[in-house]
Amino acid sequence: MVFDSVTSWLGNLSGPVVYGVVGGLVFCEDALFFGFVLPGETAVVLGGVLAGQGRVSIVWLCATVVVAAIVGDFVGYMIGRRAGPAILGSRPLRRHRDRVDKARDLIRRRGGVAVFLGRFIAFFRAIMPALAGLSHMPRHVFLLFNAAGGLVWGVGFALLGYFAGNAYGRIEHEAG
Repeated sequence: MVFDSVTSWLGNLSGPVVYGVVGGLVFCEDALFFGFVLPGETAVVLGGVLAGQGRVSIVWLCATVVVAAIVGDFVGYMIGRRAGPAILGSRPLRRHRDRVDKARDLIRRRGGVAVFLGRFIAFFRAIMPALAGLSHMPRHVFLLFNAAGGLVWGVGFALLGYFAGNAYGRIEHEAG
């Protein structure tokens, strides 16, 4: 099963390396638009599973994920401010023009709330920071809603994996 093999691979790494891999994937999703390939939430949930199995600390995992999400989004925001039009013209985003237009419309209508809500939708999570920067959303508004979204999302998905990991371990023990 793919879940077991990826979890085993991560589980065989030392704690600091697990935090680095999970944090790096979250950062890259937000700053470098890697969310199209591997959603950061998958890495966070897998990290939470490892925490639920006692292989890493849930507190350190949450802290790593929240910081990576906030910093990654801010880097994406700055990229959008500096290179927004070029990003919009890129091939991957041209294929998703309707979704990009919906995200831009959401930013125009909802401002910072769009940044917060975008954190919970995989495609929007990857492009929302750059679109906020492109739209010249005030930096302080972006930072406030980005931090709130990163905190709720990061802790929420890490805990989801943590409790799922605990349940999975109990089920695996009982069922063999």
